[in-house]
Amino acid sequence: MVSRDPAARGSLILAFDTATSVATSALLRGGEILGERVSRPARVLADADELLRGCGVDPAELDGVAVGIGPGSFTGIRIGLAVACGLELGLGVPVAGVSTLAALAAGAPGALPVIDARRREIFSLVDGPVCLSPEALELEGGTVCVGDGAIRYRATLVAAGAVVPPSDSELHVPRARFHALLARDYGPAASVSPLYLRAPDAERALR
Repeated sequence: MVSRDPAARGSLILAFDTATSVATSALLRGGEILGERVSRPARVLADADELLRGCGVDPAELDGVAVGIGPGSFTGIRIGLAVACGLELGLGVPVAGVSTLAALAAGAPGALPVIDARRREIFSLVDGPVCLSPEALELEGGTVCVGDGAIRYRATLVAAGAVVPPSDSELHVPRARFHALLARDYGPAASVSPLYLRAPDAERALR
């Protein structure tokens, strides 16, 4: 296996996130964005292939892969991790797991990431990742909230003093470019375990 270091200067990193309803993919070399895609979680493998082909990059050239580990959609997270594991086994590249909340926050410095958790709950960062109702989120006046959860619960958050950018703002999308940049800090030893924060509906039904 060829030794690769995703934190090395000039490293080539493929990153993607499928934890929300919008999947994002990006290819970066040494922090420079070579290409990006925004589509659906089920298309992430096709997006990755199109990115590599479009940039004239052979998969064997990759130094690392960064994948969003959630929190978010259980199905979406599993899709992303399955693709990441396949690339790790097939290409022998190190994989770094990056929090989707962290990547969302990195794309909107100073803002609070809020991801829709369904069942009238949200995932956010309050001294660490949490799952709670939007009404339970304690906000300081003027706090900017971003993410699909911020869009869905805009009225509740604004009533609590938050500011929510327009729904079409790219600040609401966990851009994979930030997963790649964060992966350079995390390194290949970062956890690639899914960050669910609560049990899947099927598991809850069996209790």
